[in-house]
Amino acid sequence: MPAPSRTTLTILLALALAGCDQRAAPPATGLAATAESSEYIIGAGDTLGIFVYRAPDLSVDLPVRPDGRLSMPLVPDIMAAGRTPSQLAKDIEQRLRNFVREPNVTVMVKSFQGPPGRLVRVIGEAAQPIAIPWREGMTLLDVLIATRGLTRYAAGNRAEVIRRDASGGTRAIPVRLGSLLRDGDITQDIPMHPGDTLVIPQSWF
Repeated sequence: MPAPSRTTLTILLALALAGCDQRAAPPATGLAATAESSEYIIGAGDTLGIFVYRAPDLSVDLPVRPDGRLSMPLVPDIMAAGRTPSQLAKDIEQRLRNFVREPNVTVMVKSFQGPPGRLVRVIGEAAQPIAIPWREGMTLLDVLIATRGLTRYAAGNRAEVIRRDASGGTRAIPVRLGSLLRDGDITQDIPMHPGDTLVIPQSWF
């Protein structure tokens, strides 16, 4: 059997690196890089609990406005959407340094919507059509549990997951929801990606 060419080895190496767990990579920096992070990304409509250590007057629960910003005591206008809680906490600490000695800030997400590109949507014959924030490790079964299953009119085995690719196009992935729910066919329990849409059609009869 001939030895693999240099081109083949290069392609195999690129595929191997692409499949590596993102958590093994160096931490991403900047707002654009947070899309690849497994940490939750704040979105408009989220409610945040901001705790400032030893400064109870500055600790507040605030909603993120539709423009993605929020206002708190001494920090009248700060961009929150598109950031992780830890990134936002560090920014708030930096702004509070003019007023508080060595501020220590913790940001907790108390209720969440998430940015549109990180939502998983379910449309069609779900008992409760819904849009839920994607989280690391989410599978199709997690989504079905959140939607409370299928309606009696659902054609579960003709469902599709619509997924966007890196080029901006879409592809349809057939999934057999009936086989997953009724027969326990775990091969249908595929991983979900941020921005996926599960489409559940109606039965023809």
